[in-house]
Amino acid sequence: MKNTFLTLILSTFILTSCVSPKVYKELESKYAGLKKENKALKEENKELQLALNQAKNKLKETEDDYLDADANKKLWEAEYKALSKNYDALKESYDALEANSSSAIAANTKKNRELLAQLESKEQALATENARLEQLKQELEARSQRVADLEAIISAKEAEMNALKDAISKALVDFEGKGLTVEKRNGKVYVSMENKLLFQSGSWAVGTQGKQAVKQLGAVLADNPEISVLIEGHTDNDPFSGNGNVKDNWDLSTKRATAIVNILQDNKNINPESLTAAGRGEYAPVASNDTAEGKAKNRRIEVILTPKLDKITELLNN
Repeated sequence: MKNTFLTLILSTFILTSCVSPKVYKELESKYAGLKKENKALKEENKELQLALNQAKNKLKETEDDYLDADANKKLWEAEYKALSKNYDALKESYDALEANSSSAIAANTKKNRELLAQLESKEQALATENARLEQLKQELEARSQRVADLEAIISAKEAEMNALKDAISKALVDFEGKGLTVEKRNGKVYVSMENKLLFQSGSWAVGTQGKQAVKQLGAVLADNPEISVLIEGHTDNDPFSGNGNVKDNWDLSTKRATAIVNILQDNKNINPESLTAAGRGEYAPVASNDTAEGKAKNRRIEVILTPKLDKITELLNN
């Protein structure tokens, strides 16, 4: 702007005045100097404008920093107040705890002693219980062994009774279908012989065929001395009407059982201590007494063979 103004003045002066060349050169020289000065001023102004912008940016950053710092200050002040309040509360609690520390320590000591006594009591009880459990374990092992021994004996007895049944069935095979049956029930062997094979009506004398069957049975029993032999006599429910030597059916059943025992005793290899005679009369029927067929089945001798259980009894008693 200055340059333009000077140019206008100079032009006006030249147009209105008549100057000498010397003066013109001086003016021109001054114009050149002013022009140079104006350029320098422009550069300086540009630098100053740049510095101003930078200063404004710095100011803005400083203002932002100030606002952040002010916000942080308020936050810290709030935290400080909260911490100060907590500190006062903790100090109050601490002062109260410190005032009661002696009584609290004494109470805790007493409680610890009580807990220690309880712990020792529990340890003693646990040791006692462990000892009892160990004893029970030993007893259990002993009883388990006894059970195993019993099972072995029972299994052996079962095998013996199966073999005995087979031997008796084989020995009496000639009498099958003649009122003789052999069966095994509940660990025992039952030999049932109807009266038609053994006795005449009202008699306890054993017939020839019956004697042969009993002797063949005795031969098997002689080979099995560990067997107990119970001979039971049975009748139907018809009242006995024989001679005066027999009182009733019960008496008759007993005499018939004894007659079988006497035949078995003829075999010297049979131990008489293993034999037992018993009369059951009409009170253990196997069939209905309402029919002739049922009555025939009820009139019978049953030989019940039982394994001797001495070893089992000994184990149980021990």
